[in-house]
Amino acid sequence: MARYQVCLLLLCCCAFSMAALPDPLSEDFINIINTRQNSWLAGRNFPLQTTLATMKKLMGALKDKFMSRLQTVEHSPDDIKDLPENFDPRDKWPDCPTLNEIRDQGSCGSCWAFGAVEAMTDRYCIYSNGTKHFHFSAEDLLSCCPICGLGCNGGMPTLAWEYWKHFGIVSGGNYNSTQGCLPYQIPPCEHHVPGDRMPCSGDTKTPKCERKCREPYKSAYKEDKRYGKHVYSVRGGEDHIRAEIYKNGPVEGAFTVYSDLLTYKSGVYKHTVGDALGGHAIKIMGWGVENGNKYWLIANSWNSDWGDNGFFKILRGEDHCGIESSIVAGEPLLD
Repeated sequence: MARYQVCLLLLCCCAFSMAALPDPLSEDFINIINTRQNSWLAGRNFPLQTTLATMKKLMGALKDKFMSRLQTVEHSPDDIKDLPENFDPRDKWPDCPTLNEIRDQGSCGSCWAFGAVEAMTDRYCIYSNGTKHFHFSAEDLLSCCPICGLGCNGGMPTLAWEYWKHFGIVSGGNYNSTQGCLPYQIPPCEHHVPGDRMPCSGDTKTPKCERKCREPYKSAYKEDKRYGKHVYSVRGGEDHIRAEIYKNGPVEGAFTVYSDLLTYKSGVYKHTVGDALGGHAIKIMGWGVENGNKYWLIANSWNSDWGDNGFFKILRGEDHCGIESSIVAGEPLLD
């Protein structure tokens, strides 16, 4: 009877603790994170009036049931043994400027498309030894890939890369730019306080597929497309992912976002408190060690005002939040 009472008490305490958590975008929630750990710093990234429902809509990586169908790449012991403790691709490939770029998906669950075209863009440059530059269009992939998923309501990274291989993707810059065939149509939303962008609403409709380039772009839509030579997943854990990035460039990954990540400012993120919001796709570009904590270096797609100038670090080597379980990459077909 005593054991039953103790268990009941513990269950009640846990339920009370969960129920007692403040709003994930409140100052109280930020203070809880910063008092419970010291590996990363939390702070305000989004306006206080932003709703959690809005943030959930930005998590657009759907459960990828096609991952197991991809060719699997594992690297040799020779590729792994001499990897550096810290690696930033901007040092190895200085002639590939998009390694410094942070895009903004706006109020749309298009992270699955952004993580893909960001890595494709970097790899197109890397595979050409910095001599060729092609800014793959998130707009084209988001709006013109019917097999990828649900557009602004989410998609699967695996199918984004398969679409690149079989159907190609045109060029396109960021919102309100004149870069490429199809620039992104959805405006940036506010990830900074104070800021002058429109609030993130998460209810943007998927843009209509336009199989023609903007005026006065000189190339025709079909002529502008670039393709992937082959695509694959990277399995085998941390060392194989590091070897892939070091040899071939950034990859796309997906993981579960918990509400505490919304407050990330600096340091090595470890999930501390808060509920799961959904799946999110990003570009994994490097790694390192900070204050004894191993991390992955990641480019997010929530504008450069979010986090650490748009980047963040997450615990490496423990498949934290599933970050090492859904790695997709590919080799570009250079023209």
